[in-house]
Amino acid sequence: MRVIDFFCGGGGFSEGFRQAGFEIVFAVDNWAPAVNTYKGNKPGVNVIQDDVIRISNLPDNEFEELVPDSEVIIGSPPCQSFSHSNKSGNGDKSLGIRLIEAYLKIVARKKYKQGSILRYWVLENVPAVKQYIKEEYTAVDLGLDGDFVLRPHDGASGKYNAKYFGAPTNRERYLCGEFPEPTRIKNDNNVITLRQILNSLGDPLRLDNELITDINYPTLQINAQQISDQRYIYELADFEWKTAKRLKQDKGYMGKMSFPENLDKPSRTVMATMTASAREAMILSYGEGRYRLPTVRESACMMSFPMDYWFYGDSKGVKHTLVGNAVPPKLSYAVAIAIASAENEPIPENYIPIHHPSNEELPFLNLNGNTYEIKEEQPKRKTAKFKYHIPYLIINAYRVELTNYKSDFENYNFLWETEIHYSQGKDKARVFTPDITMQMIPSEYKESIQNFINQTITKVPDMNTFQSVFCMTTKERQKQRYYGPYELLESIKQFIDSTFSKEKQKEIIHFNKEPTELPFAITVGYLILKRILLEKRR
Repeated sequence: MRVIDFFCGGGGFSEGFRQAGFEIVFAVDNWAPAVNTYKGNKPGVNVIQDDVIRISNLPDNEFEELVPDSEVIIGSPPCQSFSHSNKSGNGDKSLGIRLIEAYLKIVARKKYKQGSILRYWVLENVPAVKQYIKEEYTAVDLGLDGDFVLRPHDGASGKYNAKYFGAPTNRERYLCGEFPEPTRIKNDNNVITLRQILNSLGDPLRLDNELITDINYPTLQINAQQISDQRYIYELADFEWKTAKRLKQDKGYMGKMSFPENLDKPSRTVMATMTASAREAMILSYGEGRYRLPTVRESACMMSFPMDYWFYGDSKGVKHTLVGNAVPPKLSYAVAIAIASAENEPIPENYIPIHHPSNEELPFLNLNGNTYEIKEEQPKRKTAKFKYHIPYLIINAYRVELTNYKSDFENYNFLWETEIHYSQGKDKARVFTPDITMQMIPSEYKESIQNFINQTITKVPDMNTFQSVFCMTTKERQKQRYYGPYELLESIKQFIDSTFSKEKQKEIIHFNKEPTELPFAITVGYLILKRILLEKRR
């Protein structure tokens, strides 16, 4: 059976079909590295760099001349518009919807033409896309002639997690179209874990020539030194991994994330950008107190790409994007064999190796042997904004925030304030600035709190200098006599932990005005921070 592939990327979606014995005859993407990667791993396919929207609107004769007939059409329109990681799910959806409708228009033109051979079609995207795909599309909706109705959500359409189909990644996607339901081959007790992936590949800097068996494809074995994009280390600087750790583990109201990665589960969703200082960063241990990012090959294996799959790009970042934007081949393979079984088509018993073109035909950059220097922290711009809470102090969804958001940034006049925040989200989030005084604190704690305030005030400069210290690098701040915002918040946390038991910290104090009750540690932290900031404004 023949397959055509739109928004083909680096070829993850079609790779599963290739392994299932399908013939890939045509593919389209508008990004050159994706087109080259497709060519490099599927050398016989007619893959072009073009705009799918343009193709969908071609006159009939040009359309039919360019786009061959096939029994199967697959497509994975760019998902960034619909992803929750894009502006917390509030990104512009208009382009994403246009791309989806262009794909559906192509499907309809092939499905409803006279003498059509199209039997199956599949659209893949993030789960959130479902609400942006209509229940049905008429010919008029798609700008076509005819009286047909295309129903994308019928049949086996639904959410599918790649980990249950053999991919070692917790990657949930929405599949819709016309296709038989794929069969799960894994459950939560036998999924392939990140540890198994890393152990199978071994130390990225290994020097031996042993054969490595691909854990995703047991019949595929490759000499350790012949595996591309694996023999290098990208180690993180202290300021990078410490920032990531704080964002991962000090966000109790958002749910904590493992630091470093939990090796006994499938990997988290592999991202298109391999960031270092973000909540989404995928960070691996690299010895005591040292951490690194996964190699391109490790990420590719997490996504279930075979070890002989090459990624054609001129940098590590481009290669990671090719991997992170892909459909896991094991998930697409499950769809492919469901289609093949429905058509009584034979399915190859063993993995079909990839034959790459020569480097003269299609140059390939191998990252093996590259040396990546540990990144040097750079000072922040003078008008950098700050908003964070007393670290690791979130009780009953309350936290004490420090922010400079109300500063006059244009004139470099900085104002630092504190607030009590409750929860997050449009419906739950609340912000309080209560008038809490020392008189509200039990008498036995007043002296120690006041002593801490007196000592700390001397270490906090005026508001503008406070901003300057914040903008320094970590090394520069360590040489200063003054605290910056991070150091101030950390000192308050240390004081609270050394002075009050965990039980005392959680004890509720009642007030006559909103908030009518607060955890003791939140009350103390807010009082300390407010007193210090008020003093420094004078």
